[in-house]
Amino acid sequence: MIHLDWETRPVIKQIKCVHTNAKKFIVNQKLTPGKIYDVKNETDEFYFIVDNSNRIGGFLKEYFKEIS
Repeated sequence: MIHLDWETRPVIKQIKCVHTNAKKFIVNQKLTPGKIYDVKNETDEFYFIVDNSNRIGGFLKEYFKEIS
């Protein structure tokens, strides 16, 4: 039940949004290209971040680049 305390979990890492050109979904309302986001959880396909609506959202990794 990790979703119950996502907002208070520590930040795992930071990522930068590189594009919002989604083929299937509308992500340009929740992500801003060039903006840096805090990752709260990660799976093989998705990053779970605090998006532009200040809520946790899951987004495909193809929209981001890890910051070293």
